[in-house]
Amino acid sequence: MSVGFDVLGAAVTPVDGALLGDVVTVEAAETFSLNNLGRFADKLPSEPRENIVYQCWERFCQELGKQIPVAMTLEKNMPIGSGLGSSACSVVAALMAMNEHCGKPLNDTRLLALMGELEGRISGSIHYDNVAPCFLGGMQLMIEENDIISQQVPGFDEWLWVLAYPGIKVSTAEARAILPAQYRRQDCIAHGRHLAGFIHACYSRQPELAAKLMKDVIAEPYRERLLPGFRQARQAVAEIGAVASGISGSGPTLFALCDKPDTPSALPTGWVRIPAKSGRFCSYLPAGYGGRTSTGN
Repeated sequence: MSVGFDVLGAAVTPVDGALLGDVVTVEAAETFSLNNLGRFADKLPSEPRENIVYQCWERFCQELGKQIPVAMTLEKNMPIGSGLGSSACSVVAALMAMNEHCGKPLNDTRLLALMGELEGRISGSIHYDNVAPCFLGGMQLMIEENDIISQQVPGFDEWLWVLAYPGIKVSTAEARAILPAQYRRQDCIAHGRHLAGFIHACYSRQPELAAKLMKDVIAEPYRERLLPGFRQARQAVAEIGAVASGISGSGPTLFALCDKPDTPSALPTGWVRIPAKSGRFCSYLPAGYGGRTSTGN
């Protein structure tokens, strides 16, 4: 979300009701098995033990202190290395499915802690700004105090997000490695001001101020070199009427924030300058919704 590096994240849902996320199903079996399906299944590791869903099953069994033989199916609908929380989607879906299958032995707080731990295996460090909104829905602020991992921040119903995924891959680890080890004092102050002001604007119901404060001085200035055409794309969406724009997660997906219902339909043509490969897509989504969905038998 630009303004909240590692501490703020939001779940989104396509306005047409289409699925944007991974699906994991679990069935009782004599031995463990994992089957990969979906649009991006061919991008998953060929070695099952390297698949984060397998690792979720393994860690869940460790947590319960026993082996649980199941047949798992991962429908991989979220592109890998997209900046859309692909690994978080798989982790949340897998752990939720296992918890449902076993009769919900773990509460939400413990589940969320495991989700952050497992997603950290992909990104290189434990952080919850992807798994928390994916699991709990809405816009989530990471707290990590008093046994509270995150709490929801009120969003704005009139906000629409346009997400443009160009079809290239940027690994989270690579995007984090490019960041500096130290920051200038003025950048730290600016980051704190933007984040505090954004949270204040959300609670005081000032959408224009909130959008104005969606600025990233921590990651975006360094990560934009991984994204050819980023500056041109940002200028294009601003000219069309987007009130904010930036890099989704670690990229390469870009987001444009709109506050008028007719603005999103004009945006994709302004984003044709983004180098694109097969698998690209563009979606319109409302902010502050989405999150987990589970279906039991």
